[in-house]
Amino acid sequence: MRIIFISVLILVLASLHYYVHKRFVEKSHLRRSIKRAFNIFLILNFLGVFAYALTRYYPFIPNWLYFIFSLPIGIIFLMFCWTIIYDAFNKALSLSQMSQSKRDFFRKSLDIISVGALFGLNIRAVNEAQHIVFEDVDIKIKNLKKPYNIVQLSDIHIGGLIDAGFIKSIVAKINALEPDIVVITGDLVDIEIKYAKGALSELAYLKSKYGTYFIVGNHEYFHDIAEILKTVKSLGINVLENDSVYIGEDGSGFNLAGVYDMFGYRTLEFIPDIYKAMRSIVSGSPTVLLAHQPLYIDEVEKTDVDLMLSGHTHGGQLYPFRLLVKMQQPYIAGLYSHNDRLQVYVNRGTGYWGPPMRLGVSSEITNIKLLPS
Repeated sequence: MRIIFISVLILVLASLHYYVHKRFVEKSHLRRSIKRAFNIFLILNFLGVFAYALTRYYPFIPNWLYFIFSLPIGIIFLMFCWTIIYDAFNKALSLSQMSQSKRDFFRKSLDIISVGALFGLNIRAVNEAQHIVFEDVDIKIKNLKKPYNIVQLSDIHIGGLIDAGFIKSIVAKINALEPDIVVITGDLVDIEIKYAKGALSELAYLKSKYGTYFIVGNHEYFHDIAEILKTVKSLGINVLENDSVYIGEDGSGFNLAGVYDMFGYRTLEFIPDIYKAMRSIVSGSPTVLLAHQPLYIDEVEKTDVDLMLSGHTHGGQLYPFRLLVKMQQPYIAGLYSHNDRLQVYVNRGTGYWGPPMRLGVSSEITNIKLLPS
């Protein structure tokens, strides 16, 4: 499966590189030397894709070099998106009634703006990925007797640049909040478990009143999900596997349920089962569900869940990609009211997948305050 994924990814990225070459570099009015430099860069960038594919799941190079190999996917995606805009403007200029001299002026201006924009967007995207934002969210829940503070992490993607130092830093930030409970809504591990244990072990230092709870995301299925679950449990982290627990004092707390990810429908193992998860809930108390993908809401709306906490989308990670995510997931980032009873909160991801880049979509640690309605 991994070989097929990497092969398809490389084929798609090759197409993007070719499109940028044909529609931006060749069509531009830049000097020949600049065009040559762009073409050399595109070749090196594409070679970087191969280097990333070779080192992503077998970390044997220093982080500074891995950082360089991680960038090409994000760079070409942003270049591709800008080239589409560039194409559209060029088409509009071709159809305009202005004089040829004015048309040439605007085209040359567009070329200069494009070079500046491509450089600026990529620099900003790399910089934005280095910062994690705290999102303070108040959510009112019916039948809740007292407030609770939940800290949500999601889509950390341990592996590559997401290492023990990264995890240690977010653990310190979370502990400073003194939460009632910490939840991790999937895609925690994105590498063979033997390479992830050092980073994972840092999560054992999370401190909260009622403990840390974890559900799997789709990426855990790619790296021996059973071994990942075993390792996470050994750290004292509670794993919700189509089941639930009661959080808080009797009569004044809430049910916390969790399900496997929808990717289990493909693998035919570790399959999500909302009805099994809800079987042991305490009636009369509100229920918070951990489900990795917002798309799972279609199955949840038939139950008595009050709030679903999800991740998966990364908020699009690189903003133009948000449009593609929206085609597959009903909710992208933030708090939504699905119906009169059910609310959904989608975490944008605490880490990142692939390139260490985010554009218009910061990483987040969500500090949720559950409040009585």
